Amino acid sequence: MKTNKMLNAVATTVIASTALISATASAEIWGNTEVQLQAFGELERVGTGGTADTTIITFQHAGGWEYGDNFFFVDHSRYSVNDDAFFPVEDSSEFYGEWYSNFSLGAITGNDLSFGPVKDIGIVAGANFAPEVDSMWVLPGVRFSLDLPGFAFAQIDVTSYIHQGGGSASSPVFTVIDEDSSFMVDFAWAYPFKIGSTSWSIEGHLEYIDGRQQTNNFGTTELESWFLFQPQLRLDLGEVLGNKAGQLFVGIEYQYWQNKLGEDGTDDNAAQFLAVWRF
Repeated sequence: MKTNKMLNAVATTVIASTALISATASAEIWGNTEVQLQAFGELERVGTGGTADTTIITFQHAGGWEYGDNFFFVDHSRYSVNDDAFFPVEDSSEFYGEWYSNFSLGAITGNDLSFGPVKDIGIVAGANFAPEVDSMWVLPGVRFSLDLPGFAFAQIDVTSYIHQGGGSASSPVFTVIDEDSSFMVDFAWAYPFKIGSTSWSIEGHLEYIDGRQQTNNFGTTELESWFLFQPQLRLDLGEVLGNKAGQLFVGIEYQYWQNKLGEDGTDDNAAQFLAVWRF
């Protein structure tokens, strides 16, 4: 039964995300698409207390065009709640997605905007979606693309973090009514390297979102500032097996999330098995 649910989740995620890819693919100069599986990890549950054995399926796409690049992902998370919760809930699942479009000022103006380690500056338009609580955040801001030795890419985004209203009575814990605006700083990177004849990479992101007030059905609460650190260590398994390199990867993803989703004292510190299929 769980296997069927997982396969259904993969199919749903892929179908929903393919429509987003088709809207931009025709204009892309480069692009890559991945399906990621993260499993065997025990993560904290916000609002309920306790932990849940968590499986995450991610559909992700990145692509570049003449004047910038786009990136989005859709997560489908399944939670098998452990017995340590002080607010019992049934096993559940949810979707979450993010989209970022970057417009290169260097490409648009034809000018060299590089200085120090910065090779280009861009204008970023981002959006985060949490359907289970009917909420969306928009993230307008600036991107600094970096030229760091050995890195496939490295970038720093500095954006606003603006809640667009919403909230859902279907939420098992609370309904978000309003939330103050805040800001985000995010460093993302990919660093490939070799060990003998094998190919590896360390990639991921480090995110800071500043604290703010939130109004929900319990009143007004303080959301703490949070740090989210999600590095992945990947081995190119397709290359090892003698198949085409750059298509199948295995490894681990480590998640450290201090004040998860702004909840004071709720911290993730866990590793999960990672499998990635790139096509």
